[in-house]
Amino acid sequence: MVKNKIDIVTLGCSKNLVDSELLMRQLMANGYSVEHDPQNPKGEIVIINTCGFIGDAKEESINTILSFVEAKKRKKLKKIFVMGCLSERYRQELMEEIPEVDRFYGKFDWKKLIADLGKSYRHDLRLERTLATPPHYAYLKISEGCDRTCSYCSIPLITGKHKSRPMEEVEDEVRLLVDKGVKEFQLIAQDLTSYGIDRYKKTMLPELVEKIAGIEGVEWIRLHYAYPAHFPMDLLRVMRECDKVCKYLDIALQHIGDRMLKMMRRNITKQETIELIQRIREEVPGIHLRTTMMVGHPGETEEDFDELLEFVEQTRFERLGAFPYSHEEGTYADKHYADTIPPEIKQKRMDKLMSLQEGIALSINEAKIGETLKVIIDREETDYFIGRTEFDSPEVDQEVLIEKSKPLEIGAFYDVIITSALPFDLMAKTK
Repeated sequence: MVKNKIDIVTLGCSKNLVDSELLMRQLMANGYSVEHDPQNPKGEIVIINTCGFIGDAKEESINTILSFVEAKKRKKLKKIFVMGCLSERYRQELMEEIPEVDRFYGKFDWKKLIADLGKSYRHDLRLERTLATPPHYAYLKISEGCDRTCSYCSIPLITGKHKSRPMEEVEDEVRLLVDKGVKEFQLIAQDLTSYGIDRYKKTMLPELVEKIAGIEGVEWIRLHYAYPAHFPMDLLRVMRECDKVCKYLDIALQHIGDRMLKMMRRNITKQETIELIQRIREEVPGIHLRTTMMVGHPGETEEDFDELLEFVEQTRFERLGAFPYSHEEGTYADKHYADTIPPEIKQKRMDKLMSLQEGIALSINEAKIGETLKVIIDREETDYFIGRTEFDSPEVDQEVLIEKSKPLEIGAFYDVIITSALPFDLMAKTK
């Protein structure tokens, strides 16, 4: 047990990671040694930043807390603090069920943790972060919360209404990160495309992206978690005209049939979805689309699922993920639908969908053999340097495995020639 050392464990999404990075900077400014996601925690204090989105994530958060409770019982650490989405939503229940935790915080009141340690929150450092990512890329959270009312989603119950950050504040944060060596920015939010509506009375995402792109030192900007309904079409012009904006868009569609979209309360039709995808691909040639699909939502029939498969087969998304429906308390689905589809059916549908996508992804990758692509180098492994193209986001997308014919600098850009393809990776050599 190392005195004045704090271990921080982050579960869930990149938005949680940003909160952990902000907290890490404050703790270090107050004299603590801080380690993120350590292999062998040795600090006096552990802080667990939890996820509470779906059943599996909640289970992982609970199991992580309990593992550190056992460590505390064995005198391996002194204090456990829990923050994040799970404790935002279930704080009272957690306090009763796991009294060994010294204190619970929600998603937005983690600054109290610093005061509870007898330290002071440094307002002058409010935009600074200690990055848990490699130093050449960072996640940039531009808003919190969500005003959508999707049937299955607990996020609005956790995060509350959509709140955009001031544009000037986001720009200031980008400049600070560029000064630290960050070149690549992943713009994130629960609902990226609603940015600005609450603060500026209109969608300001296109303007924000242009402003960030105008900052010297920014090389790549990638956009995550767009919503298909009321999509800001001017964003396509920005993506087409600005070289710094990656031709990549993460836009979760969830399903395609009109009956399912209505049950899910997605506020968009099948035809509108198809037309949106067509327009995106027409206006931004070469764009790679990442989407997420849900299987097993209450009411989904085999016919609905077959319609989804047909849509995926015809649309040929460059990147696609899927997850089975999870019945979340307090959601519209929880109040109005019965979760009648057995888990094994949900899993079977997800496996079938991902098997289809594997073939699509391999075909798309094979078409890249012989092409020269620009990559950023993330790390070095025994046999390869590992990079990513503009079409690949860290952690969630494929990588490029580059032959070690000459030394490459981590965080630098190189042109490589694609030599072969796997379903979810590319092989390459330097030019």
